[in-house]
Amino acid sequence: MRIRLPQLHFMKYSHHGLYFSLILTIVSILLIIFRGFNFGLEFTGGATIELQFAQTVSIPDIRAEVVKVNPNATVIQYGSSKDVQISFGEKKGEDTDELMNDIVSAVKASHPDVKLMGQSKIGGQYKSELIEKGITALALSCIGLIIYLGLRFEWKFAIGAVAAQLHDVIVTAGIFSLTQWTFDLNVLAALLAILGYSVNDTVVVYDRIRENLRALPAVAPNDVIDMSINQTMARTIVTSFTTFLAVLALLLFGGETLFGFAAAMIFGIAFGTYSSVFVASALVSNMHLKHEDLIPKSKQQLDDLP
Repeated sequence: MRIRLPQLHFMKYSHHGLYFSLILTIVSILLIIFRGFNFGLEFTGGATIELQFAQTVSIPDIRAEVVKVNPNATVIQYGSSKDVQISFGEKKGEDTDELMNDIVSAVKASHPDVKLMGQSKIGGQYKSELIEKGITALALSCIGLIIYLGLRFEWKFAIGAVAAQLHDVIVTAGIFSLTQWTFDLNVLAALLAILGYSVNDTVVVYDRIRENLRALPAVAPNDVIDMSINQTMARTIVTSFTTFLAVLALLLFGGETLFGFAAAMIFGIAFGTYSSVFVASALVSNMHLKHEDLIPKSKQQLDDLP
């Protein structure tokens, strides 16, 4: 069944969309700088304890026992309903090994049948390295995108797409700074996945804009952009909605382990869908895209286009 949507004039509100996106981005950057993130163990260092009980246990009950030893410890359920993971960050002056033993002893006092499945210490020395690699991945993605879109489309498209990418990642990261949800490797992976999702949605719209600009030389560029967005809107809605449902399942049933990844992806999908129209396309419109920018000057140029 084909979805029929009303023809909307998106570029009429392009300035409003750009201003709103700019405000969101600035606020997010300020939050990241001054509020920071609640980094996970991969960034701060600490320890993880994995326990297995003989029967299903109540996480709040286990948490109540653990916080008596370490008030900052995190207790989550993973795997089966009998498996529990306890983690805590390292603090200067504390003996991590002794603290792990005290936590296990506290749990065994009320659950003698509990089994210690594993325990590990995580060094915080990788924090700067992980952040550096994440920023490097983002930078390389933007550079590659500029080159690809600059060759396949036109430099104005490249600028719009990179701006949309940065907008989606920065605003999503800003939400984690605002809420102080744990920022771990899963969230970092989600931010990199958002880059791919954002550019995919943007390129679909850009490709239709390019086709229509060449096919309709008598139509004003802004009208062509509106037409192209409307033509791809059904596809965008279906793709975003189905992806959203899959990630929502992770959020609802994936437990605390996958919460950060799923939450980041949900916000990334929402902002990625929004930015493909009101950042990427709006920037192209405000840079005064012309038919001549995409119409080859000769047959040879037409044959050489990707």
